[in-house]
Amino acid sequence: MGATGADELCWTTARELARMIRTRAVSPVEVADAILGRIEQVNPRINAYCTITAEVARAAATDAEELLMQGGELGPLHGVPYSLKDLTPTHGIRTTNGSRIFEHHVPEVDAILVQRLRDAGAVLLGKTNTPEFGCKPFTDNQIFGATCNPWNLDRSSGGSSGGAAAAVALGLGPIAEGSDLAASIRQPASWCGVVGFKPGQGRVADYPNSSGWTAMTHHGPITRTVGDAALMFAQMVGADPRDPLALPDCGDDWAALADGASVRGLRAAWTPDLGGATPVDPAVAAACETATRAFGELGCELAEDSPEVGNILDPFLILNAGLRQATLGEYLDEWREQMDPILVRRIEVSRDRTAADVGRAEVERTAYHRRLASFFARYDLLLLPTAATTATPLDNPIPTEIAGRPITQHLDMLVPTFAFNLSNHPAISVPCGTASDGLPVGLQIVAGWQQDALALRAAAAFELARPWADRRPPLD
Repeated sequence: MGATGADELCWTTARELARMIRTRAVSPVEVADAILGRIEQVNPRINAYCTITAEVARAAATDAEELLMQGGELGPLHGVPYSLKDLTPTHGIRTTNGSRIFEHHVPEVDAILVQRLRDAGAVLLGKTNTPEFGCKPFTDNQIFGATCNPWNLDRSSGGSSGGAAAAVALGLGPIAEGSDLAASIRQPASWCGVVGFKPGQGRVADYPNSSGWTAMTHHGPITRTVGDAALMFAQMVGADPRDPLALPDCGDDWAALADGASVRGLRAAWTPDLGGATPVDPAVAAACETATRAFGELGCELAEDSPEVGNILDPFLILNAGLRQATLGEYLDEWREQMDPILVRRIEVSRDRTAADVGRAEVERTAYHRRLASFFARYDLLLLPTAATTATPLDNPIPTEIAGRPITQHLDMLVPTFAFNLSNHPAISVPCGTASDGLPVGLQIVAGWQQDALALRAAAAFELARPWADRRPPLD
């Protein structure tokens, strides 16, 4: 097999690594050693990985190399390294959920997506840092500390998949898994200058999951390119009887969606703030508005418009709090002093709510979904800023105001993202430039109900017109 520089391998896309390995231009062991070496060098400065599975990775890479040399059947990600968020169960590998409660927890079962990625030939590098049970959009916890932003070490990487986004941005693995209940794939992707895809409801089967009928959390890829996101997503999708909401295979060739993607003839709406429903920093809005011009240049019919959002904060908060209480409330009395205060407050919110409040929240959620259905009957795509601000300071991550509007809790700054968890529409964040502070900005592309393929194609077309992936953070 040919020799390729270790640093070059760390910045090579997953698609290209898969091709190089398949053609024996590079070996899986070379790739794993290169990226593990970079993790050893860089991770202490950024704290993206909380558990590094070097022995597991090298053993899997060796097995992948042997299968390659024997001429065996290779999976689409054969020998390609990846990471998992520390909320995702892994058999025999410590999974803490960023919590003192589970600090020494070693699951007895893999998540479905873990098995699927392994079957595709991917090589696990380790687990990435997350706030406690993914409770907030800033990655820090009492076990591992904070994850820094690759573009400015004094800023947050976002959350709750902040470790995953920071790792990908710094060449510590080409692809990473994240999960998203309110912003947790897209917001850190925006802040770290990478691609983050939150699929629509049911695309990625979720198990083990104690709340299988609750559809607001989604697993998806975080990558440097849309092509890599599509390739990773292709290995994650599909039904499983253990997840009652998982969708069957729809026949789309997900991995090929980024090839020759076009938005010509589509109708897209741009909104800087969801019709005034959310505050957005003017510099972020300006960068995104400039980026949307690419859609017009690509033959898309572009208009400024917004769906009627209404009050979605209250139903989201009630449903989110109820979920937290049901799954974590039993730990509160014993562990309160060692739990994240934001998580404690979220659990306690539900104690002041009645069954009727939850029922009304579901009714309001249904009405909101129908308002979006009317909007997407007129438009194919919705374009808006992913995050309300660029990365905020590590030591003071929640601003007191954005664009002159007061921020009283972290959810106030997540409306642009949780709007599409509440509705379960597919949404992807793609880097689209920088704001006046020099930090990355993400453009969020939302597609209609179950139009995941369209969201990926539109993102790929935009990325081709406004490439970003060759930019590297100053930490490098």
